[in-house]
Amino acid sequence: MTTRVWDYLLEYQNERLDVLDAVEKVFNSGQLVLGESVRGFEEEFAAYHGVAHCVGVDNGTNAITLGLQALGVQPGDEVITVSNTAAPTVIAIDNAGATPVFVDVREEDFLMDTAQVEAKITGRTRCLVPVHLYGQCADMTAIRAIADKHGLSVLEDCAQAHGARQHGEVAGSTGDVAAFSFYPTKVLGAYGDGGAVITSHDNVAAQLRRLRYYGMDEIYYTVQTPAHNSRLDEVQAEILRRKLTRLDTYVAGRQAVARRYEEGLRDTGLRLPATNPGNDHVYYVYVVRHPRRDDIIERLKSYDIHLNISYPWPVHTMSGFAHLAERTGSLPVTEALAGEIFSLPMYPSLSPDQQDKVVHALRQVLSTL
Repeated sequence: MTTRVWDYLLEYQNERLDVLDAVEKVFNSGQLVLGESVRGFEEEFAAYHGVAHCVGVDNGTNAITLGLQALGVQPGDEVITVSNTAAPTVIAIDNAGATPVFVDVREEDFLMDTAQVEAKITGRTRCLVPVHLYGQCADMTAIRAIADKHGLSVLEDCAQAHGARQHGEVAGSTGDVAAFSFYPTKVLGAYGDGGAVITSHDNVAAQLRRLRYYGMDEIYYTVQTPAHNSRLDEVQAEILRRKLTRLDTYVAGRQAVARRYEEGLRDTGLRLPATNPGNDHVYYVYVVRHPRRDDIIERLKSYDIHLNISYPWPVHTMSGFAHLAERTGSLPVTEALAGEIFSLPMYPSLSPDQQDKVVHALRQVLSTL
């Protein structure tokens, strides 16, 4: 059995007729760009999160970039975030012309260490970008308090946390804006690229709509400030509308898989994911930790199980970000994690039998280390 972290074909087989119907509806509508499907999805996604506005864009990276720009972040400003994240989080900040500034993450949950944030704030700091990593929220109570104290904006990176909650509030509803990716592997994934930004600020939403459309007023077709072509595709929007109705079901399926892992691996020496009090974890990926990670992954190949690492290289150690202040050794927890974490197969359609094979193989490998 070759086990993959995600297999869209299983989902597609279950939802094929609905997906094809969505495509047919759009093609027959005569509206292929910024039509009824985008408007409908924006309204429904905003309502799911209890916010006033959703603006669909072409991918999650641009969702962060446009979100920062709509908040007024400009070249020369600083944005505080984490290095234990997918590189697009930091690329998006760089694309906005701002300077990423990193804080370390916490040992217990791999999320932003809010105790370190204030020491990084300078006169150039404009925004905090917490990453809701692997499927659970960073400490938004602390982050919001720090931002309010220092007059900063908050952009939540929700690319991995569709449907996650903290103290009953949906991920993305606490910050000034929140950015989402609908890349196919996400908890709520399209069948191609897609993204969205949500906010309850009318002026920010209006600016977002201009930024995604060349800087134009969409009604009068006049450029106010040259900007981007970053529109959510009608076909993807229609597919996402339908899948949004099943989001909570996807989450429940992932949580069931996570419970089976907890039961099967709790006494093996693997460090399993910790869910913080008040959080509902959606397990975008199921990340475990072990000091002999590389040996484990190599030995699992003999069982035809091939696992991913999320993420093997902290962003601040990548050559493309050598111009930033942080150097290797400056974020010790992040750097330690990069050598020890790996992801087990996680998708809602992972059957108990498939999962049992993974658990059995892991237990066998771990018992021989």
